Amino acid sequence: MKVTVYHAEECDRKKCTTFKMAKKGKFKIVNHLYQLPRGAIVLNPYSEKAVSREDRESVIKRGVAGLDCSWKKVQKSAAIFKTSKYHRSLPFLVAANPTNYGKPCILSTAEAIAATFYIVGLKDIAEDIMSHFKWGPHFLILNKELLEAYSEAENSEEVVKAQNEFIGG
Repeated sequence: MKVTVYHAEECDRKKCTTFKMAKKGKFKIVNHLYQLPRGAIVLNPYSEKAVSREDRESVIKRGVAGLDCSWKKVQKSAAIFKTSKYHRSLPFLVAANPTNYGKPCILSTAEAIAATFYIVGLKDIAEDIMSHFKWGPHFLILNKELLEAYSEAENSEEVVKAQNEFIGG
């Protein structure tokens, strides 16, 4: 499992899922965007392409890159968004972390990365990540139906279709 997270130092370290996973040796934290690995799937809520099973090989070979920052502060024009070849958004999911419990699409970094592994078909890695949090297994249970539908989709278009069927779009 290769997980690299750019950390913008905008959160409470005691609640930060990225720092907890880094202490466990599961995530690597970097402080500069240029340190993100080339070819890794970058989780980007502004990406027009959703993560899907077709990203599995890239995830296995190059890993997943997360951005731990305030999405309220970041601008769509920031340097990280200029190269979008490997950028992917996540489909609709509901947070289970204590800070944003029950809120749609406001996931912790650990939830987002676990969801990515689940959707590309690496469910055991997703379960391992979530097992490090008291509330973690509940994230997978809460989103089980959605995660299963997304993981069965062949590509980004099918993931979006499954999402829209669920939310009524």
